[in-house]
Formats: sequence, C-alpha cells, structure tokens
Amino acid sequence: SRSSAGMLPVVAGLLLAIVAGRRGSAAGDAESSAGSRFVCTSLPLDAVGAGCPLPPVPMQGGALPPEEELKATVLQLRETVLQQKETIGSQREAIRELTGKLSRCEGTDGKSGTGTWKKELGKGKDTMGDLPRDPAQVIDQLSRTMQTLKDRLESLEHQLRANVSYSALPNDLREMLQRRLGDLERQLLSKVAELEDEKSLLHNETSAHRQKTETALNALLERVSELEKGSSAFKSPDEFKVSLPLRTNYLYGKIKKTLPELYAFTVCLWLRSSASPGIGTPFSYAVPGQANEIVLIEWGNNPIELLINDKVAQLPLFISDGKWHHICITWTTRDGMWEAFQDGEKLGTGENLAPWHPIKPGGVLILGQEQDTVGGRFDATQAFVGEMSQFNIWDRVLKAEDIMNIANCSTNMPGNIIPWVDNNVDVFGGATKSPVETCEERLLDL
Repeated sequence: SRSSAGMLPVVAGLLLAIVAGRRGSAAGDAESSAGSRFVCTSLPLDAVGAGCPLPPVPMQGGALPPEEELKATVLQLRETVLQQKETIGSQREAIRELTGKLSRCEGTDGKSGTGTWKKELGKGKDTMGDLPRDPAQVIDQLSRTMQTLKDRLESLEHQLRANVSYSALPNDLREMLQRRLGDLERQLLSKVAELEDEKSLLHNETSAHRQKTETALNALLERVSELEKGSSAFKSPDEFKVSLPLRTNYLYGKIKKTLPELYAFTVCLWLRSSASPGIGTPFSYAVPGQANEIVLIEWGNNPIELLINDKVAQLPLFISDGKWHHICITWTTRDGMWEAFQDGEKLGTGENLAPWHPIKPGGVLILGQEQDTVGGRFDATQAFVGEMSQFNIWDRVLKAEDIMNIANCSTNMPGNIIPWVDNNVDVFGGATKSPVETCEERLLDL
C-alpha cells in the first residue's frame, strides 16, 4: 500500500546507519575486542557519503506497483549490505597483516616483540630476515681454508718422503716387494692371454654361424630372384621339393590350405632325411586348443610316432638312412584304425588311436617343425632336416594297390584335400623350393 511505500526512507536510513556503524567498527578493530557493541542511529538520506553508495530508489508513479517497487528496493539494499560485509572482512585481514608486520619491525629496534631476531643477528646467524652475508667475506674465508688444507697436505707428503724412502728399505723387504710385483705381473699377463683365447674362439664360432646363415639366405635370395623374373624352372606344378638344410626353430614350410573336418584320411609324401638320431618332424597339424591334432615325429632315439589328438601310436618305419622313401599313413575314426606304408609296402597296422574323434577343421599345417601353439613355438631339437616332396592328403583311406602305384611312380594321384602344388606351399627362414623329379632321384639312390 502507499503507507508501506512511505516507510521506505525510514528503512533505508536505518540500514545505512547499520552499515556506517560496521565501517566505523572495522577502522578500530585493531584496538577493540571481539565483544564490542555498535550503536545504531538513523541517518537522513542526504547524509550518505560517497563511501557507502545507496542504490537508486524507484519513485512512486513508476511502471511497477508499489509492492513490487518495495521488494526491489529491499533486494538492492540487501545486496549492498553483503558487498559491504565483504569489504569490511578484507579490510580486517589487511589490518591484521599490517599490524603483524609492524610488530616484527618494532621488534628489530628493541621497542616491542621478543627481540630474538636481533640477538641471533648479533651472533652472525641468518634466522628470520633472510639477509645474506657479505660475498667477499665468504670467498676470502673459503680461500684461507683451502690454502691451510693445501699446506698441511704438502707437509704430510714431505714427511712421508723423508721418513720412508725406497733406498732405506731393508734388502729382504725390497726383494719381497719385487717378487710380489713379479707375481702380479705374471697373473696379469696370464689373464690377458686367456681373454685373447676366448675372444678368438668366440670370433671363430660367430664366423661359422654367419657362414651357414649367409648360405641359406643366398639360396633364398636366388629363389626370390627366380620368382621375380617370372620364369619357373619346374617341369610341372607338382615337380618340386622343399629343402630344410639346418636343424633350427625358424626353417619350415607352410601349407596355405587348411583341413576340413575329417573322419578318415590318408597322408603320403616322399622324404629324405639328413639328420640323426631321429628325423625330427616331417609335418604337424595344430588347431586351437590342441597343438598335436596330427603329428608325425621321430625324436632322438625313440621310434617314429603318429599323434592324433595327443594320442600316440608307434609306427614300424625306418627312414633315417639318408635315402628317398615314400611314406603313407591311413587312419579312420572308426575304432581308431591306422596303417603304415613304406615304399608301397604295408609294414604295420593298429587300432584304438583316438577312436571316434573327428579331425578338427581350420588349423595350420606345417612342414618340418612341431607346433607347440598354432603356427609357432617351434623346438629346434624336433625339427626335420632334409628334403620332402609330393605331400598329399585325401579325406579317405586309400587302397593298398593305389598306395603301391603311387610309390612305384606308375600313378599320379594328387590329394583331393591337400594337393602338392607350387602355389600352395610357402617356405620361411631359409627353407627353399627347387625343381625335382622324385622318382628319378630315387633311382639314383638305389
């Protein structure tokens, strides 16, 4: 109402008096206690100074109703009071800081404070004022100290030379020192000679290994150059051999194709071993979860073994004489029946080798290495060293007469699952592919 609006000057005056009282209290806060009280008196509006500005009060008859004008005025006054409180707080902190600094400055003159800094400064200690000493004085003092130490050291050396000289030593002691020096010299020369011998031996071993590696790499480079020229010397895509000249864990061949799920198979290949004892691993097939899904291996003095799903059967084959041999192995999941053929002749048969276990598909087929994981972790002691050719796989058990015809070179029967063709075999680590007619080379071995 209009009567409420008429009280606006009185409320404004009262609030300004409170603000003025707080400002006066802040000015004397360094000398008064926390329990001081303030006297509030009303001030006219025209008595407000520049240090305490009053927000403009809307006049009657404006666009807003009187109640809204009164609310707006109270909000503006409240904001002004909060701003003044912040200003008073910052002024209090500044007064406390200046009072503390003033007390420290007075303490250095002995008028007030503890005088501790002045006493310590008189003793030469730099405790509170962070006043550095005279640099020239410090340098001079360090120079005198260093000169004193140098003089003492020269004096000690002079006394040592005067009191203990080599000519003054007894003859026995002199001879003993000479013997000890001679022994030490001989030991040193012996150690130098030993190190020279070790260095020479290491150099010879390194040279031999480097020569073998260079030989394998040169053969590989020749093969790469031949492929880059685009002229293959093979008589036909299947008349080639893979050579693995060294027993290492990095020479191997890899079949690009993989196997489907198999319930029976026949594996045939020509091979000529150059290592003993044991020919190593002619081939291995690994799948996720089973590194020994199919493995043919002869390790050390053990007989040659066929592994299927980590189950083992010993085969009566003898192929470590360094000649070409034709090997065929058949297997069926029905009762785990297996057969082993060498040069067309059946030498052994058995059963209960991983019966009713189908060969898992999607694995990796490696020539010349045994896999501990799919496609890797080869062991050099289980590597095949020699040559192999005509590696074929069928998804059935071949008849004995078919195996005999293949071994006699009277029938050309490529595998229907894995055929022996050039573009299906990759070689790595120094293994090579070269043209060969296996049956002709076998005649040379006879």
